[in-house]
Amino acid sequence: MKQLSRQRDAVNGLAEEFGALPVGSGRWAATIDQSWWGWSGPFGGAIVALAVHVAADAVPGASVRAVDLRFVGKPAGGELILTPSVREVGRHTRIIDVAVTQGAGEIAIASVTAGRVGDAAHDDIVDIAAAVPGPEGLAQFDIPPEIVPMGGHLDLRPVDGPLPLTGSADSWMRAWISTRTPMALDAAYLGLLADCLPPAVFPTLTAPLAIPTVAFSMHITAPLDDPEPAPILVHTRNISTSGGWSVDDTTLRDRNGRLLASARQSRRVVGWSAR
Repeated sequence: MKQLSRQRDAVNGLAEEFGALPVGSGRWAATIDQSWWGWSGPFGGAIVALAVHVAADAVPGASVRAVDLRFVGKPAGGELILTPSVREVGRHTRIIDVAVTQGAGEIAIASVTAGRVGDAAHDDIVDIAAAVPGPEGLAQFDIPPEIVPMGGHLDLRPVDGPLPLTGSADSWMRAWISTRTPMALDAAYLGLLADCLPPAVFPTLTAPLAIPTVAFSMHITAPLDDPEPAPILVHTRNISTSGGWSVDDTTLRDRNGRLLASARQSRRVVGWSAR
């Protein structure tokens, strides 16, 4: 009974964390309070997660397979309104467009692909047990809340690779991540975690700078059939930083090494700092 209660709490965890509630005509309202802010405003991963959550609710019985989100305005404090629109593509595939507005302005537009998932022929499993220790034996890394408030909501345990702002020659990070509030392991949760590590160029820097996300995409690569909260191995690497833009690739795996999702972000480099 205790485990069932924990699973029920986890299923509702993300929506309750951001006060997400249906407000009629398919629309949802949510608020990202300041404890979930990033460098200079509401955490982008929370907006991704809310868009995926609303899209999944609009197509009961279908599984989210992909999300593409573009930020078209700067989010601020206050209520968000998320409005889904469903399009049928064939018998089992649905495209859910989600408009995210705040006040009179649109701040993000998302396109979420969902559909029926059949029996998996095989899962993409990599044996990471020997190379990557589990989260229990690793030290927790605390993101300074005075710099990035949302870090206080995370249990973040670096595995290997350089840490941010250490002037490293390597531009990648890998860590086990979970939220302190239990949340179900679904597509919305993976969208949240995919954006939790700093931009992957940060280990090469010695001082922070603004590198906001403009475009985010994620593809689900395995059935998400266990709602039990669990730490996820998040590995992000920078594949290009030039001309004022930075591109990161991220993978998300479970304890067994199974690839759950892959994500890519295009970020605008607002300033620069010497390595």
